[in-house]
Amino acid sequence: MNFDFSEDQRLLQSSARDFLDDQSPLQVNRDVLEAGTYYNPELWQGVAEMGWLGAAVPEEYGGAGFGYLELVLIAEEVGRALAPIPFASSVYLATEAVLLAGTPEQRKTYLPELVAGEKIGTFSLAEGLGQATPSSVKTTFENGRLNGTKIGVPDGNIANLAVVVAQTNSGPTLALADLGGQGVERKALTSIDPTQSAAAITFRDAPAEPLGSPGEGWKLTEKLFDRAAVLLAFEQLGGTQRAFEITKEYMMGRYAFGRPIASFQALKHRMSEMYCAIELARSNNYYGAWALSTDAEEIGVAACNARVSTAQAAELVTMEMIQLHGGVGFTWEYDCHLFYRRAKHQSALLAPATEWRDKLIERLVAKRAA
Repeated sequence: MNFDFSEDQRLLQSSARDFLDDQSPLQVNRDVLEAGTYYNPELWQGVAEMGWLGAAVPEEYGGAGFGYLELVLIAEEVGRALAPIPFASSVYLATEAVLLAGTPEQRKTYLPELVAGEKIGTFSLAEGLGQATPSSVKTTFENGRLNGTKIGVPDGNIANLAVVVAQTNSGPTLALADLGGQGVERKALTSIDPTQSAAAITFRDAPAEPLGSPGEGWKLTEKLFDRAAVLLAFEQLGGTQRAFEITKEYMMGRYAFGRPIASFQALKHRMSEMYCAIELARSNNYYGAWALSTDAEEIGVAACNARVSTAQAAELVTMEMIQLHGGVGFTWEYDCHLFYRRAKHQSALLAPATEWRDKLIERLVAKRAA
């Protein structure tokens, strides 16, 4: 596959980086972290005004009408800035779910609000520890009412709209619920990265409407997660790349025994391993971007590759970032922990990398047998 981004797409990425450098320096992330406010509303509105929340949404629904190649580059810059906004939950999950399964009326109703940042969306699946399966879904959806409890809902404590996986007589089904409506109770959960919050949500006869056909909820969830996995991989890649650059800059300027520590062979080897992990992830992400943008049948395998390789790179680089900064790498004042927090949080979204690795094996075996 011979793939790269166009000059116009790179210009869009450059403008996104300039905007975030100005509006979302790392101090903005730190301010949210220390204040415990979960996200930055001003930055969220600024991102909405830039049209990023609807980059892949058709213009008829208020979106920019670009495409997924533009969205993945924006996601990479959001990750690079460690932007304290609910970008993944609202854009990759809720907006994509409405695009994927919504009726024309639902798209006209919900997409303009999501694109404008007037509503924050999320997706709720998990109800307990371990891998989620169709049989593990106990929340019910009957007669337009939801009953049950979801845990680990990304940005669930600040979201307005939730796509909920619930059981019906036909099997797992997606439902749209207003989190500000009656019968909804929310409890904020402790997150390793408080700038990317999570919540437990309990539904007690909460009004909701079906999204997609009854009984197709699990199939839609798997398709949605494959698409979201590529987008999230690009966002995580952006943060990982910046963590590498900050570490390299520190090592070039830190002297020991009269030499920059970057000149020491053992440390150069560790930086080389970090670089190789990033480039492997980037290659897999490009494959994922191609598959996503062309709606290729390879999207399942490509999503798994992107998810696993990027999570592995993020873990390696952010851990080494702390170690290679020496004693100051463990301090609150240095930014190493900000990147480590974000990497660990993102690696747990959409299921951990181990599940994606198992899914990759299953899909490759099935493809070989076909």
